[in-house]
Amino acid sequence: MGILVNDGNSKPVNLNGYSMNKALTISQPLINALKGLISDNVTVYFRAHGYHWNVQGQDFTEYHILFGEIYEDLYHAVDPTAENIRVLGDFAPYRLQDFMQLRSVMDSPVPAATPIAMALDLLRGIDDLLTVTNKSVAIATQLNEQGVLNFLVGRVEMLQKWKWQLTASLQ
Repeated sequence: MGILVNDGNSKPVNLNGYSMNKALTISQPLINALKGLISDNVTVYFRAHGYHWNVQGQDFTEYHILFGEIYEDLYHAVDPTAENIRVLGDFAPYRLQDFMQLRSVMDSPVPAATPIAMALDLLRGIDDLLTVTNKSVAIATQLNEQGVLNFLVGRVEMLQKWKWQLTASLQ
């Protein structure tokens, strides 16, 4: 059984034939996908949080609560995503400039502060995030990374719930 230790020089130490560099190379496609996912998650999180703050109109209370539940869920997904990157042997991005560079979900023009406009825009963001998450699921499946896969499947379930709730609110 190999044990990995830090030699104080921030270099991986190879014990019993185990090389962290080899594990990192094998997992690199999933690491890259998770770095993109965390960046996209942060983007949609800020959108949902901003809508929670700024929504107004006749259905204010209902949307204020819904947007709040969505942003809280997205917020709580950031740390486990970063920890999965660490489990795979790399460092998680944390600077805003890194998130901006790594993301694929872009900011949208700020819609009118009406619940319907915000819900529709947030639905687009959730749908984009769901697409990115499903791509990460495919990579984790291919690499047989079951722990990461379990986390990602849970995220897919939550994003599908938000997509359903936002869609239902727009009908």
